[in-house]
Amino acid sequence: MILFDCVNICFGFYQLQGVLTESTVRGVRFDIHDAMVHRDPHIRGVSQILPMTRRAMYASMLTANPGIMEPVYLVEVMCPKTCLGATINLLSRRRGEIIEQGEHVGTPLCVVKAYMPVNESFGFNSDLRGETGGQAFPQFVFDHWQVLPGDPLDPESRSGSVVREIRKRKGLPEQVPALDNYLDKL
Repeated sequence: MILFDCVNICFGFYQLQGVLTESTVRGVRFDIHDAMVHRDPHIRGVSQILPMTRRAMYASMLTANPGIMEPVYLVEVMCPKTCLGATINLLSRRRGEIIEQGEHVGTPLCVVKAYMPVNESFGFNSDLRGETGGQAFPQFVFDHWQVLPGDPLDPESRSGSVVREIRKRKGLPEQVPALDNYLDKL
């Protein structure tokens, strides 16, 4: 759900990227209340308007409590009743949120359903097999996106460390640019 259609219509080819990680933004809308452009059509071309508009949008993103979205799996684990405790403990350690737990009718197995961030799912299968002696079997399905808790501008928070890792992987400076970088200097 991208709500910056006015930017896409005006600049057609331009896809807005966020200031935190230079990734596509979601759920963002910019209302332009006033714009003064030059009368000469050579001066008010896309190459002059686009950088100025981008800087203004980046500055407004930094001042509007930005957040990072993370994908979340729906995990369904089938295990015997004797392994239920180990399964629930492992899900909890991996930031899993248990939503349903019950017995599989006609079998000695239990089914646990939970939401787990995709980032926490790497290595989950082998850890689960190790803790349950190979008796538990997980199944992952993408379910939704959720906001990663914490302030992404604070380097000590979880979302701040995720922003740093993404910027490092993309070859960007690890620190998010300061608001001063987007002010026009005359």
